[in-house]
Parts: sequence; C-alpha cells; structure tokens
Amino acid sequence: MSDREEMRHEPDNLAGGPSAGAKSPAPATKTETPGEFAFQLFCAVIFLGMIGLVFYNAFLRYVFGSSFTPSEEWARFLFIYITFFGAIEAFYRNKHIAVDMFVGLLRGATRKTVDVAASLLTLVALAFMLWGGIILVEQTMDTYSVATDINLAFINGSLPIMAGAALVIRIRDFFRLLKKPAGEFTRNIAPNLD
Repeated sequence: MSDREEMRHEPDNLAGGPSAGAKSPAPATKTETPGEFAFQLFCAVIFLGMIGLVFYNAFLRYVFGSSFTPSEEWARFLFIYITFFGAIEAFYRNKHIAVDMFVGLLRGATRKTVDVAASLLTLVALAFMLWGGIILVEQTMDTYSVATDINLAFINGSLPIMAGAALVIRIRDFFRLLKKPAGEFTRNIAPNLD
C-alpha cells in the first residue's frame, strides 16, 4: 500500500477525529523477494560505480593535474542507467513524484474517474516513451562513443527497458484501480499542524 493510500484509509486519525489520541498500529513490513533485492543491489552498484568514477577523476585532476577521459564518459553512462533503472524502482514501489493536491480533495466515483483518466494518460505517455526509445536504439546501433568506443544502443537501451517495465507495472495497477470500489476512494485530509 502506498503512502497516499494509507492516508486515504486513516482520515479520522489525521483530522483529530475520534481515534486521534490512540496510537495507530505499526504497518506490517513486507519482506523483499530475492529479485527485488538483486535489482536494488544492481542499482546500488551502478550508483556507487558512478560516484567512484567521479571521485577518481576529481582526484586525478586535483592531485596530478590531468584526468582519465573514459571515466567521465563511463560516469555519464552510469548516470543514465541509474536514472532509468531508478525510475523502474520508483514505479514499482509507487514512490514516484505525484502532485495530488487537487485530486486529494475528491472522493467516491469522481475520485475514481479522475484516477482512471490519469492512469490512462500515464499509460499513453509510457507507450510513446517505449516507442520512441526503440526508435532511438535503432538509430544509434551503428554509433559509438568517442572515449570508450561503446555502442550507444547499449546505453540508449535503458530508455525502452524503463518504459516497458513501467508500462507493465502501470497496466497491473490500472486493473487494480478498475476493480477497486468507488466507495474506497476517500479524501486525503492534511494533518492539523496547530
């Protein structure tokens, strides 16, 4: 359950209602599957590799007055990878950036209709990203990077991989959204900070 969904199910606690003084039970922790752990480890290795290459290059620049040009290119490629593979993790965990201030004021069938429309627009955008990513990979299959001589299709391939994975995740979530009864869509009530 996402943070936003948890807020939807606890309006009394957040608004100072009848159970505001009672302590809510701690959420159950979900254990990660080996695949989830392996993917997180993969992302961590990419991120640490990027940081290591940037540090290595900065060290060479300031201590010896020269740099290792391929390290700059590798760091840039790893940054592209961590951006797109990190986006897969964000979609999977439903931790991507979402502006839901207006939608949080809606409830019931109206809220469900707006959520379904937003999900459909997201699916269309992801389908365009997948299509454009495939075209980009095809166009760069015979192009190589300058310093490392890496085929750019290998680097640009992270875009259609991310779009495809996010599309599968969003399609799964879309069907869950359609099955959810309209009565379960409640307003997000902001906590009283006074």
